[in-house]
Amino acid sequence: MSRRNISKKRFSEADPVYNSYLVSLLTTRILKSGKKTIAQNIVNSSFEIIRSKTKEDPLVIFERAIKNASPVVEVKARRIGGSTYQVPVEVSGFRATNLSLRWIIQYAKQRVGRTMAIKLASEIIDTANDIGNTIKKKEETHRMAEANKAFAHFRY
Repeated sequence: MSRRNISKKRFSEADPVYNSYLVSLLTTRILKSGKKTIAQNIVNSSFEIIRSKTKEDPLVIFERAIKNASPVVEVKARRIGGSTYQVPVEVSGFRATNLSLRWIIQYAKQRVGRTMAIKLASEIIDTANDIGNTIKKKEETHRMAEANKAFAHFRY
């Protein structure tokens, strides 16, 4: 009986249409009940909407949106001597990308629109232009970390 290395992270392969790892991450975040083809159709149609609205390459706009939405610091709850402190910690690259994808999808779902593809495209365009709810969430996260800077010495 062979044992697998449990500490290794498994990464999914690149998206078949855009040949991008980020697009495949987006597809897996949109995924509901294991229906991957539906998630891929949503992503592909939203990228077509981005192309028609901005007349630019949707992959470039998507990558710019991810870069704009990625937080640098966040707060984590740390319990010390009976009281809980919000301790600011730096965010790793993968976690920053993960958080930005999560926020983009979360605020795309909350948007007013006809289909998920339209809502997702609008949220990606707004985030790429440094406006919208995703950017507000990032700024709020940074503000929380700045406000709790005094507890930075509790970092682990």
